[in-house]
Amino acid sequence: MRQISSMFNGLARSIRGKNSGNGDGKEAAEAMAKDAKKNDLILRSSGSVNVDGSNNLASVFSKRGRKGVNQDCAIVWEEFGCQADMLFCGIFDGHGPWGHFVAKKVRESMPSSLLCNWQETLAQASLDPEIDLESDKKHQRFHIWKHSYLRTCAAVDHELEQHRKIDSFYSGTTALTIVRQGDLIYVANIGDSRAVLATTSDDGNFVPVQLTVDFKPNLPQEAERIVQCKGRVFCLHDEPGVHRVWLPDEESPGLAMSRAFGDYCIKDYGLISVPEVTQRHITSRDQFVVLATDGVWDVVSNQEAVQIVSSTPDKQKAAKQLVEYAVRAWKKKRKDIAMDDISAICLFFHSSPLS
Repeated sequence: MRQISSMFNGLARSIRGKNSGNGDGKEAAEAMAKDAKKNDLILRSSGSVNVDGSNNLASVFSKRGRKGVNQDCAIVWEEFGCQADMLFCGIFDGHGPWGHFVAKKVRESMPSSLLCNWQETLAQASLDPEIDLESDKKHQRFHIWKHSYLRTCAAVDHELEQHRKIDSFYSGTTALTIVRQGDLIYVANIGDSRAVLATTSDDGNFVPVQLTVDFKPNLPQEAERIVQCKGRVFCLHDEPGVHRVWLPDEESPGLAMSRAFGDYCIKDYGLISVPEVTQRHITSRDQFVVLATDGVWDVVSNQEAVQIVSSTPDKQKAAKQLVEYAVRAWKKKRKDIAMDDISAICLFFHSSPLS
């Protein structure tokens, strides 16, 4: 019998250690989350995470806009799934009357669900004679993570629809998450938040690399899907350039993104909760990645964001510096529009060159 991947062995031991014998991987993953929170490995508010011996430093900051309650939220989980070389982080931007509840529910559910699905997918792959986990680790790892993310997002969206205490019919949330595993990062995006990597050029300057697509309704492939499902995409007269998704016969709900959790009023008309999943190999040139909600990117360019973060002496305050810059930019560039909630995670790869 082939040797099972060391990744699976490590996680399997962790799962068995948390499991009382009922075979419930989801409960085991949730138990890991509770333990991680007790050990200060999970951050769910503004602040920073830097575990001794870790290759990661994460800075998080969020500021309420002028539209009511802050509907943005974030999470950073070091040693994700009891794996020393893994980290999970995510940023969520809620919308609608229940948007803040939806965003927090997805933040709560997604990491544990992903961990459970990853463990199950990895176990299945290790037992499949057609798959050799050792021969092409990078390729196989990506497909395992992508499959895990697709299963997770489908499950989280279904669970949200069945939730008795959260009304997600006219409310929803975006979700932008990253898993770092050694020298690879896996990015999964639903909605219009954005991840931007800062890498260095030959002359030592910082160069932004956008890792995600802003899933707006006017993107050709998104608009085509929505129209095929009988949904509509257009701008209101007083919002030129802001494309929104509408029901076939009503000027509702008017979503400014084409992918989201929740929003079941329009799920049959082209809105989806399917993530785009990509990977990137982290090299010694790659310094950090910024995850931010559209409240940042509406007024700050990728280059500006990279410059602000790279010029902040205290990395633990990098996200705060970026958010505060975005607040000032809103006041200058969009003073006639109520400021959106603004949130960011700055994840630094501050180690020596990774092997």
